Amino acid sequence: MSAMGIQVCSLPTAILSTHTGGFTDFHFRDLTDDMRLIITHWRRLSLSFAAIYSGFLGSVEQIGIVRDFIRDFRNPDTLVIVDPVLGDDGKLYDTMAEGMVAGMRSLVASADVITPNITEAGLLLGESSLPAPSDTDEIKAWTRALSNLGPRCVIITSVPEDSVRGTSVVAYDREAGRYWKVACPYIPACYPGTGDIFASVICGSLLQGDSLPLSLDRAVQFVSMAIRTTFGHNFPEREGVFLERVLPSLNAPVSMSSFELI
Repeated sequence: MSAMGIQVCSLPTAILSTHTGGFTDFHFRDLTDDMRLIITHWRRLSLSFAAIYSGFLGSVEQIGIVRDFIRDFRNPDTLVIVDPVLGDDGKLYDTMAEGMVAGMRSLVASADVITPNITEAGLLLGESSLPAPSDTDEIKAWTRALSNLGPRCVIITSVPEDSVRGTSVVAYDREAGRYWKVACPYIPACYPGTGDIFASVICGSLLQGDSLPLSLDRAVQFVSMAIRTTFGHNFPEREGVFLERVLPSLNAPVSMSSFELI
């Protein structure tokens, strides 16, 4: 988002020596108490924000802190984006404690835009034991059901396509009554952090004034470029993508778009 010209004020939830996927014995420092002190200081400064964007949260307590932050700092023009990080590949992450799904469900109710992957969408809807939607009508129904929880825009990533390996991003704009889809090219690699990158580009694009479908397109293209740039090297997947190498592309003029109305 900084590369997109947006001033970012970080509210850190924890400090880790590495991420939790693929690494062991990492150092972790919980910053829940510090979150409260930072927010208290920001309140004394009467800060205001064009957007509030949350991602990975480490506890139900932190979900409550973020929910209260949204309530206290939001104004009529504030864009609130929640990436409800809970799990992937049909299961919760190991770090997700009991109550995280219910807590995240209450947090997305405060959002304008949410960006779950297909597993997280199912968890939020209480459908984790069911197979992912197999056709367009089913995924549309999921987006509407998620929007009924509160957010006006729902973006679901990692939606299975007809082909065994293909996926897409599907979005629903309740106010416009429209559904959008962007296909994602398959690359045989799995890099951590791409979901965070995707949601961040969505946030930056919307703040720059892009439409929802164009924001989807920019985010998919950027993540795909980062993955392709990394995949060409013999580089450990657990270390993520070559983000710095592709950041300049975020300032390139918008070219051809691949979004479609469904």
